Amino acid sequence: MTALRVGNASGFYGDRLSAWREMLDGGELDVLTGDYLAELTMLILGRDRMRDPSLGYAKTFLRQLEGTLGTALERGVRLVTNAGGLNPAGLAAAIGALADRLGLTVRIGYVEGDALARPDALTANAYLGAFGIAACLDAGADVVVTGRVTDASLVVGPAISRFGWTRDDLDALAGATVAGHLIECGAQVTGGNFSFFTELPDGGHRPGFPIAELHADGSSVLTKHPGTGGAVTVETVTAQLLYEVGGPAYLGPDVVTRLDTVELAQEGPDRVRVSGVRGTPPPDTLKVGVNNLGGFRNSMTFVLCGLDIPAKAALVRGQLEEAVGKEGLEFTLARTDHPDAADTEAASALLHVHLRDGDKARAGRAFSAAAVELALASYPGCTLTTLPGDATPYGVFTADAVPQDAVAHVAVLPDGTRVPIAPPARTAAPPAYESVAAPEFDAGPTRRAPLGELVGARSGDKGGDANLGVWARSDATWAWLRGWLTVARLAELLPESGPLTVERHELPNLRAVNFVIRGLLGQGVAASTRFDPQAKALGELLRSRIVDLPADLTPGVPS
Repeated sequence: MTALRVGNASGFYGDRLSAWREMLDGGELDVLTGDYLAELTMLILGRDRMRDPSLGYAKTFLRQLEGTLGTALERGVRLVTNAGGLNPAGLAAAIGALADRLGLTVRIGYVEGDALARPDALTANAYLGAFGIAACLDAGADVVVTGRVTDASLVVGPAISRFGWTRDDLDALAGATVAGHLIECGAQVTGGNFSFFTELPDGGHRPGFPIAELHADGSSVLTKHPGTGGAVTVETVTAQLLYEVGGPAYLGPDVVTRLDTVELAQEGPDRVRVSGVRGTPPPDTLKVGVNNLGGFRNSMTFVLCGLDIPAKAALVRGQLEEAVGKEGLEFTLARTDHPDAADTEAASALLHVHLRDGDKARAGRAFSAAAVELALASYPGCTLTTLPGDATPYGVFTADAVPQDAVAHVAVLPDGTRVPIAPPARTAAPPAYESVAAPEFDAGPTRRAPLGELVGARSGDKGGDANLGVWARSDATWAWLRGWLTVARLAELLPESGPLTVERHELPNLRAVNFVIRGLLGQGVAASTRFDPQAKALGELLRSRIVDLPADLTPGVPS
């Protein structure tokens, strides 16, 4: 049976607008997917729905579809997307209306049942699996729209439909899950956000979007259309594989994927084979993402120039606490200043002040006006980078779980038939992995240099937690890295991780270690006041630290 070519044209709500057209015009495809949903996106869609109950889906997708639906139908490319968000039926109806206006005949299926009744929540959605998508495709759908499914399900569903897999084909499902995870974030697997972007053929200027060529056994080849930017290498694939994962057991609604079994091999230019993936039965529960409005927040930033920076920051703190009260205030002093600087910017530190409160008025003008009123009555050289403004609402994300059989997973076929999707008959507790302690390693003579000379990194968010994956570029570097980069050393290099619970997991096939830093992002991305609220730059911060590297390990082409 020939391979199933599945492309991706969106990694988030706001990704490259032209990607759907680029992917359809760039070469042969069987399926084109688009991932629009993240934890923050569900909050945005929830607020949209509050204003207009007919909304709740990613409106951008409709704009993209207007110029590409005809092409997809003409070329027989089937479209699968989770852009339905909180209202997949609404998006399906809007696509039908668009097709009518364009004079096109299109068969639309959609998947629902992920929305759960939680009166105390703005949104509550279970992460569904791929068999509802497969049912819609089996019924002849040209376009399949879903709500909250796992990101990888957008790829796994078409593979189930093509190859006829059942729930017992765990290794194949796991392999397709890895392929789905690799392409779900669009250009991140083709060189986007890549530690060694300067080594890419185009310097990372405009990476193309990815394609997974899936085979009946669940193995795949990651590639991209000819002539597009970026690159597909073992390292770009490794980087994406480490993105937003936890331990080696990658939990999903259809299968638990063993990330420690993934094998990567460069098959040719811009072609990486993914094989060897093993799967075990899924858990008997589904993850549920819950979003609530947490209150209101506002921020003001003071510029502190020259001498006595800590004293100036302390003065502002005391003045603002006296003006609006201490409750909900948060101060972060960024020491961006340099001694004996020749210009104002280089001599200045930034004091970021955040206020979160359930009272919109207190978090709004009462706070920002109090900050501005200090302009002529505070530290010498007082100035701000922000104008006074109103507070904005913020959300709080939490993860929950429900029994698989408590969720009414339904595939609505193009003819309107509603097909219940039964939960898996066989479930099991995920394989148990303990946080791994690094073995001791004698590095011998050392030299002082940035850690990033020898390793790459990719980091991201999962609710209030952050993950940080670090990979070695050679076997020799891996032998050193796994013994050197302990939880204790991570705390030395990233002090904010020190007081937190940190899990450490090794993935030897990838020459990588993955850290999960619990609680680093507080109540989640929408509520975080960190300078890097989604922990996207955490890996690059780690790579920039000056450490003692083994003298016999030098930067070079990965081996």
